[in-house]
Amino acid sequence: MDNLGEVTLTGVKRIILVLSGKGGVGKSTVTTQLALTAQKNGMKVGVLDIDLCGPSIPRMLGVQNREVHQHDQGWLPVYTDNTQTMGVMSIGFLLGNQDDPVVWRGPKKTAMIRQFLTDVSWGDLDLLVIDTPPGTSDEHIAVMESLKGIKVDGAILVTTPQAVAVGDVRRELTFCKKTGLKVLGIIENMSGFVCPNCSECTNIFSSGGGKSLADHAKVPFLGSIPIEPQLALAAESGHNFITAFGQSEAASRFTTIFGGLWRTEPSESTMDTS
Repeated sequence: MDNLGEVTLTGVKRIILVLSGKGGVGKSTVTTQLALTAQKNGMKVGVLDIDLCGPSIPRMLGVQNREVHQHDQGWLPVYTDNTQTMGVMSIGFLLGNQDDPVVWRGPKKTAMIRQFLTDVSWGDLDLLVIDTPPGTSDEHIAVMESLKGIKVDGAILVTTPQAVAVGDVRRELTFCKKTGLKVLGIIENMSGFVCPNCSECTNIFSSGGGKSLADHAKVPFLGSIPIEPQLALAAESGHNFITAFGQSEAASRFTTIFGGLWRTEPSESTMDTS
């Protein structure tokens, strides 16, 4: 599997990238919960974790310490359950020890990402969600160059309400514009704290920064996600928050965001990295 071929992804109907301008805004949490929401709505989903230095997706989806297997068509994704309706690929599966750091220079990162896109046998998917590292680094350039000519629906940008985080996402918007990547919308994460006793929401970090930025940039504001203790616990333990706490405010917001994304037809545009 050293000779990397062309990226085709012929069985994948829709591709979405999840981006953030900075770390710590809950991008991987948003990725996993949107993927779980899509699965709950009857979709067959793939999650590709290209955050090579911080691969948290396996733990959040409860597949940490699993092994990747090969067959004639390439690597098989790790499935979250026997239904095989959600497959996951991450560098986390390839590390000998979960505490091992990935100390790689740009070319090796680029080769790994391209191998994920060429050699993973995703099969037929309704949706492939690609979780990217924060910022606008080698990994982003590598994935977009690899997807050149492939139909990509666009990117979801994740921020928190604070001005510093919103400022970083503003730069991410500029990055998307320069690379021709359509912005599907902005999600404001950690927007208020929902009390587990009375369900009242308190704006710990202020609120509204994501919507203001979306209005200013003239891109859709997909919604806000509050802080909920059950969501944090589910992500840490690898449990399915969407099914276990389907009546919670956060799960309801994810369902609304998912519905907004799927009211539109898949994009006909392709990646332009020229």
